[in-house]
Amino acid sequence: MILSQLLKDIEYDLLQGNIDVEITDLVYDSRKITENSVFVCLVGANVDGHSFVNQAVEKNAAAVIVEKTIENVPANIAVIRVKNTRRALAFMSAAYFGYPANELTTIGLTGTKGKTTTTFMVKSVLEAAGNKTGLIGTTGILIGDEALPAKNTTPESYEIHRLFRKMVDNGCKYVVMEVSSQGLKYDRVAGINFDIGVFTNFSPDHIGPNEHTDMDDYAASKGILFRNCKKAVVNVDDESIDKILSGHTCEVVTYAINNNADLKAENIQFIKENGRLGMKFNTIGATDYEFTVYTPGMFSVYNSLVTIFICKLLGVSEENIADGLLKVKVRGRVELVPCSPDFSVIIDYAHNEVSTKSVMNTLAEYKPNRMICVYGGGGNRSKLRRYDMGEVTGAMADLCILTCDNPRDEEIKDINNDIKIGLARSNGKYIEIDDRKEAIKYAIENAQKGDFIVLLGKGHETYQEIKGVKYHFDEREAVAEIKKELGL
Repeated sequence: MILSQLLKDIEYDLLQGNIDVEITDLVYDSRKITENSVFVCLVGANVDGHSFVNQAVEKNAAAVIVEKTIENVPANIAVIRVKNTRRALAFMSAAYFGYPANELTTIGLTGTKGKTTTTFMVKSVLEAAGNKTGLIGTTGILIGDEALPAKNTTPESYEIHRLFRKMVDNGCKYVVMEVSSQGLKYDRVAGINFDIGVFTNFSPDHIGPNEHTDMDDYAASKGILFRNCKKAVVNVDDESIDKILSGHTCEVVTYAINNNADLKAENIQFIKENGRLGMKFNTIGATDYEFTVYTPGMFSVYNSLVTIFICKLLGVSEENIADGLLKVKVRGRVELVPCSPDFSVIIDYAHNEVSTKSVMNTLAEYKPNRMICVYGGGGNRSKLRRYDMGEVTGAMADLCILTCDNPRDEEIKDINNDIKIGLARSNGKYIEIDDRKEAIKYAIENAQKGDFIVLLGKGHETYQEIKGVKYHFDEREAVAEIKKELGL
């Protein structure tokens, strides 16, 4: 590719060199610089790519893209200055991979909660209707049935367009992806005009020195999506909806349970059968139909409404939508694991107060005999999170079994001592079993009819991080092994 073609969608100043040269690669990681590549100097919270320009010189890069003043670059290397290198990378990546977003129907979801589950629901429904679909999100990347790991909920722009190209080349017609507030704020999806943008809900999260300065910044970042999509599907039950849509440039359609909307759920039922939990409801408005989904809780109705509306807009029949929803299973998000018809085992990624309370309230709607929580806490993380987890589980569970999560560089005992401070606030009952599989086994061995055993914190993860080493550990495998050992 000629360098000038890579630059055609951005504003820039050529400080030196020639842009009519052949380039071999586009990179933003200094370790991947090769001869005749273009190096984009990204400015991060901890690392500034401008510090690595000397490596681009040493490795004979064709050009460097900068937003700051740099010196002592040989005349044969083009120096191109832009206002924002992250934004430039997004547009350059689209050009580099041949604008694959234009060959896909793109669906982007933003919101504090519900993104992961809903992306899986949409993928399930679209594929039930015969449409090969790609997925990008917190739990990984799916290209049809091929699974790839993900470092961030919303990858860097170069990775997004690389994945889009791979999806197109593998026959995908659709892509559904989580669009995080960080992904929007830092221009990872800049230049993508989503066919459908979705807002799920908004609540306090991601406020900190390396994330968002305050709730207004958090909301403003999410709102960027609705100035970069053709049509929005939004939850008008959320009180932040006006703030999120401020300055939007897209057509808006709405869904709700409580307020008037273009698509609304009614006659909502909580269903519990043969160890499975789910929801049944009717829709009115954009479509009138009865749906059942085997993911529990009222938030599953909201996630289903999003899915129904998106797929209806894309021309999928009600029958295919209903069939796809029945097949949905989201790894690590209120995930029911086969164990016994007498009691239920649920895996969930909840690892803070808000998400734990949400899961516990959801499961309480099904009126379990007892609620048994098996969990620990992440090492090298806030002690306040541990206190709060202990307090909420102590108040809502009949028994807590404290165990190992990802202790990292801390001792399990020290982490669990912090959790016990929170448990004491709510007079929570607990025991301690450091080995996570043994803790799960204890819960299953002592389960009574109608009990819910809730495994918190690991979710989709398949490892435990201890003293710098990641050991394989999958709770689904652990439950299957325990089931076999106990003859269940």
